[in-house]
Amino acid sequence: MLLSAAAGNGLSLHKVPSWLKGWKSPWNKKGNGGELISEGEQESTSAAQSSVSRLKRYDYDTIPRVLDRLGLDRLFSGRGSLGLDRHRAFSVVSESRASDSMLRFFDCCQRYEDYRKNQEPEIEKRKEPVLDDISKSLTERYGLNFTRQQISSLWFLCKQEASLLDVTDQACGMFSLSQVALLEWTDDMEVFILKGYGNSLNYRMGVPLLQDIVQSMEKAITAKEEKQVPGSYEKARLCFAHAEIVLPFTCLLGLFLEGGHHGKIQIQREQSLQLPPRPPAIRIWKGSAVAPFAGNNMLNMLVLYSCPAANLSDGYFVQVLHNEEPIAMPGCDGLHFFPFQMFKDKLVAPHLGHDFNTLCTVNVEEPSPPPEPSKFSLFCWLFWLWNDDKQPLTDELE
Repeated sequence: MLLSAAAGNGLSLHKVPSWLKGWKSPWNKKGNGGELISEGEQESTSAAQSSVSRLKRYDYDTIPRVLDRLGLDRLFSGRGSLGLDRHRAFSVVSESRASDSMLRFFDCCQRYEDYRKNQEPEIEKRKEPVLDDISKSLTERYGLNFTRQQISSLWFLCKQEASLLDVTDQACGMFSLSQVALLEWTDDMEVFILKGYGNSLNYRMGVPLLQDIVQSMEKAITAKEEKQVPGSYEKARLCFAHAEIVLPFTCLLGLFLEGGHHGKIQIQREQSLQLPPRPPAIRIWKGSAVAPFAGNNMLNMLVLYSCPAANLSDGYFVQVLHNEEPIAMPGCDGLHFFPFQMFKDKLVAPHLGHDFNTLCTVNVEEPSPPPEPSKFSLFCWLFWLWNDDKQPLTDELE
């Protein structure tokens, strides 16, 4: 459309990048969406293998036995390209998408649905100055009359080409580095408002999942104390979800907070935070770090350890990993490894003052996101595990 309009107006096209003149969509013959490309399959498989390897005392036979019991192991082996047995990747879909308040709370909270619809026009307004400035710059640079929507489409194409095709010299090449930084910020701002700290409703919806975590850990501790027979209790729970769950749950844990101690207090009080600062200012909240593509699909891992060598009344500790790396918990005194009781008291308890149904009732007013101050298929894996009582504390942390 841009090229046709320019040619129709007798404008020269000598400034136009050559790739744009002959560009054709590489996806125009694709009939199915929502599936991993081959690189995504390999990355997800590698991440799963490294996750299991990290938990050295995990029962490696558990998952293969479950798959074999379901017939999935034999069904998909030899039919794909993953691993020595050439497994084929397959998807698992929840049967209760409209009522799953633990892993699809954004689908069954009417109050959130209303909030999201109301915020979308406001988000577009916040993006307009950036898009207008870039459209003016690109119009001067390439001699084409770019509109705000076309800049947005070019940015979307840039991200698709870079992530799926490893092409960065076409749509991405039309933007300067500073423009890329601003466009990334607009994406992060949108995610912040609709899925992050921009509204406490976003992460408070994740309380049922947080409660399930605590209850599962408590059951694991009971099984440990009662010396229940291995195989009769749960050693790990794996929850698979997308960015709409991973991002709010990350906020519920208080990660990637701007504002240091003050930000931690605001989260404990379930208050909304100010938007991440605009470039060139440095910001902690980045969608590419909080919830990247499935190349690092083990986003949140909560590990429960039994540490009798610690000689404490509470011999159970929790460690949180994000993107496979241990991360300090602001809500637990900034520690990487902290007592289970601290986890319950300082991080969980402040969020238990309401239930999901009450929270999602439409007639309760929710404050708008704060003013601006002076972004993935994704998975969430939650593990619970304990180590051998005879091992010293240092061994258990390896």
